[in-house]
Amino acid sequence: MQTQPDVKSLYSDYVKTLETYIMFRIKQRTNELAPELKAKNRTPINLSIGAPVQPPPKTVFDALTKALSEPGISTYSTPKGEPYFLEAVAQRMKDRFAVELDTKTEIFSLIGSKEGLANIFRCLVNHTLNEKDQDIILIPDPGYASYQEQIKVIGGKPYPIPLTYENNFMPGIESVMEKLKQDGLSPGKVKALVINYPNNPLGATATRDYLKSIVDFCRERNILLVSDAAYADMYFEGQEPPASILEFEGAKDIAIEFHSLSKPYSMTGWRLGWACGNKDAVGILGKMKSTVDTGLFKALQKAASVILTSKEGDEYIQNANKEFQKRQELLLKGFKELGWDIDNLIIPKATFYLWLPIPPRFSSSEDFCDQLLEKSGVVVVPGTGFGKHGEGFFRISISPEEEALYEVITRLKEDGFTFNQ
Repeated sequence: MQTQPDVKSLYSDYVKTLETYIMFRIKQRTNELAPELKAKNRTPINLSIGAPVQPPPKTVFDALTKALSEPGISTYSTPKGEPYFLEAVAQRMKDRFAVELDTKTEIFSLIGSKEGLANIFRCLVNHTLNEKDQDIILIPDPGYASYQEQIKVIGGKPYPIPLTYENNFMPGIESVMEKLKQDGLSPGKVKALVINYPNNPLGATATRDYLKSIVDFCRERNILLVSDAAYADMYFEGQEPPASILEFEGAKDIAIEFHSLSKPYSMTGWRLGWACGNKDAVGILGKMKSTVDTGLFKALQKAASVILTSKEGDEYIQNANKEFQKRQELLLKGFKELGWDIDNLIIPKATFYLWLPIPPRFSSSEDFCDQLLEKSGVVVVPGTGFGKHGEGFFRISISPEEEALYEVITRLKEDGFTFNQ
């Protein structure tokens, strides 16, 4: 008798440890409940996905349309990035951050910053399932959910840097290293430290003094500093613009930074970004990428090079940030009416996220978010989706239109989701 094939038995030990990305899990659960919710006038309102809803700037569409008719536009491009894209990136980094970059050695194109992060981790981690032998990458907790799984799947150990109210979301890294030693791990196994300011999911920013201290720490210990700057252009009026880590003395000795066009220009589906910084880190990332993918579509690079250096691009970001600030104020007013102690919370002045505590009567973040979905059709993310230090909180994306946000507050009031009962 012929045996039934078992494809699962062929999976690598690393892949078997993977968790499905939390946003996909939430979407699947929302789809399952959608018919029932619609029947009771609670059609799902999605506040879980961190993606702008407005269209990208018209300038970028015009540039793309023009580029599509150019000779040779559909041929392979270089993985590093076409010269016009690299030059535009260099100009953008100079204009926005006063950072000078060499297009030959210090910039590399990305298919969105997410894949760039995954590939730099692959460059650093020696694969093993033996926990004591695993290379360690320090990651923010709460932090972008993909960091942990990207590191686990290649046989590395993600180790949390706790971002809490007590440390104002800027923890002392020396204390993290002491805790690591207490946990029986070797500081010598730490290969990289990941920072993400402005932060997803917290919306938190960091002071320049703190960022400089991180650079100094990593230089002294020869730990690669990985800066995820996907939200660097998303900040509110009157706030100091978030810094690039490369602005600080000595950063190019030890840091690589990842940027994306997704959030500032509402180009999430275009998958465009870049890595920049230390030439050795950029170089090994490029060598890795040359084996696993190929260059970005030239027409997309043409369009990106236009928007990165245009007046229209800057105006678009400014106007979008003003709209996000208005939506945040709308939601804060609503949650205050529902009993949240907004005046004594750390409210972000960047990104399009709100990080709020769950009402004390709920047993966990997941319990609160499940009930909010099942009863009111409001989709938010439990804080534990971003790490163990997210327990007791939930994340809201404020990107939907104002009408949807007003409806959210109305439903919470009607369905009894006040902070205190």
